[in-house]
Amino acid sequence: MNIKTIRKMIVKTACASLVLAAPYSVADELIFAIGAAQGSLQYKTAEKFTTTANIALKDAGLDYSISLFGDGQLGKDKELMQKLKLGTVHLSQPSSIMAKVTPQFALFDMPFLVKDRDHLAKIESEVFWPSIAPTAETKGYTVLSMWENGFRHISNNTRPITTPKDLEGIKLRTPNSTWRVGMFRTWGGNPTPMSFSEVFVALQTGVIDGQENPLTNIYAAKFNEVQKYLSLTNHVYSPSYLVAGKRTWGKLPEEVQSIIRESANSIKPWMYALSDQQEKELLTKLEQGGMQVNIASYQAFVDASQPIYDQFSQEVEGGKAMLDTVLDLAK
Repeated sequence: MNIKTIRKMIVKTACASLVLAAPYSVADELIFAIGAAQGSLQYKTAEKFTTTANIALKDAGLDYSISLFGDGQLGKDKELMQKLKLGTVHLSQPSSIMAKVTPQFALFDMPFLVKDRDHLAKIESEVFWPSIAPTAETKGYTVLSMWENGFRHISNNTRPITTPKDLEGIKLRTPNSTWRVGMFRTWGGNPTPMSFSEVFVALQTGVIDGQENPLTNIYAAKFNEVQKYLSLTNHVYSPSYLVAGKRTWGKLPEEVQSIIRESANSIKPWMYALSDQQEKELLTKLEQGGMQVNIASYQAFVDASQPIYDQFSQEVEGGKAMLDTVLDLAK
């Protein structure tokens, strides 16, 4: 049994004991558990936040610290969302799974929604915090910051993807998001929801033909070892979020809460700079690793996406107003 496994078992046992003894209490050691793989932007952002927050907590003379557990050590995203509510995990960093919490988060599953970082900043200020983040509170979660996962691209072992028609017959892994699945079905693909941690083996064994993720996740998970084609689509911008369980978050001292929020927001310029740097470097590395790269037809995918926008506007409470605002902000 390796050190990582032993550490994981110890933390799981300690956290379970804490909940049984005092439900929703918060220990001085705050457990920050994420599913992201080492080397990914999400993981590096989590590391930077943990270091920044721990220094600030120590400088303030507060007897609190944050311990980071990545690579799904304490569970996959779905499990971690449950553990946030239980209090066995205090902080996590979900991404697309938030659309399962409330449908308003699926705004970021809409294709070609985010134009650039300036547009993203306006969306965050005028749409995300007023209209989306508060919906998580009704489900038992508190969103503390909006971070980046990245622009998503498609890889597969069948053919280059240039237009939606090229997706026909391709079994493609997606996150467990109703809207992401619907999007690829609309485009003619065969989407298959699956946990990220299962994707490499599924690609390796041919259970699925391809997947879609930001370059940072594709490289960190070594998908280039089991994928032939990489099609640059930029079809969806995925945020990640720093999230706490609402009940356990409410039991933290206000000064601790403030430091955590401030630390989470203070690292965002660093995160965006790293993301831009990685985007350029990783494309070269993925090509050198054997992937054949092509640029997809932006207009062909946009033209095929209107039904997805129409459905979101009709089915999600406040969906049309959010989309109208986002599109206005892009002008």
